[in-house]
Amino acid sequence: MESKDALALHIRGLSHSYGNKRILTNINLDLKQGTLCGVIGPNGAGKSTLFKSILKLIDYDFGKIEILGKKVDDIRKLIAYVPQKDEVDWDFPATVLDIVLMGRYPFKSLFQRLNADDIAIAKQALADLGIEDLFDRQIGNLSGGQQQRVFLARALAQKAEIYLLDEPFVGVDISTEQKIIEILKRLAGEGKTLLVVHHDLSTVNQYFDSVLLLNQRLIATGPTNSVFNDINIAKAYGGQLNILHTMGMKIAKAKKTATKRKS
Repeated sequence: MESKDALALHIRGLSHSYGNKRILTNINLDLKQGTLCGVIGPNGAGKSTLFKSILKLIDYDFGKIEILGKKVDDIRKLIAYVPQKDEVDWDFPATVLDIVLMGRYPFKSLFQRLNADDIAIAKQALADLGIEDLFDRQIGNLSGGQQQRVFLARALAQKAEIYLLDEPFVGVDISTEQKIIEILKRLAGEGKTLLVVHHDLSTVNQYFDSVLLLNQRLIATGPTNSVFNDINIAKAYGGQLNILHTMGMKIAKAKKTATKRKS
């Protein structure tokens, strides 16, 4: 059994309700450092609620959460979070570089200014995602895929130990998705821990070394090659599987078409 000190994430008995509706029930999870973990489950399964509970952005009913053996408030600057696109105010008057530089603020005191090193880190993050030429563009004037990459660049600029990415592939084409997953795998190889909400079941085996199957309760968690199987997928999705397969085919086709237009 892994030492608790080697765990990136330790959760016991996590439960959360909205009003009278239970969203998460008795979640127990241990996640090792250096893991690239796909968080898989249908709409309404509690995936975003799990992330917000970990970050203490919402108050959960019961449970204990430790990150790298500490409470989140003691280690928050080492956690990077990319929310769903619809949770971002795209009318906020900021340039791409402004947004990415926000990843450096957790390391500054109240009156401490950003310096040349911070700017260099931010520009390297933009370059890693292939959008360095957009640095002076207003965030609201970008395409959906470009916006997604900007917020991922902000997470990279933070140089965090834990990354919580809520649907990072929404609105991006296949070539961009491949670039992003290469970066995520590189981070995991450096010992960083990443939890990624993901909906395309056809790429789970290719992308993640570990999965967490969730539908309000924890269905299964562990190595992808042993946990991501038909039985557990059926438990997680139930009658939604056929609909999900059809949507996945349409999304894949749209991404291929977008990639062909670029080439």
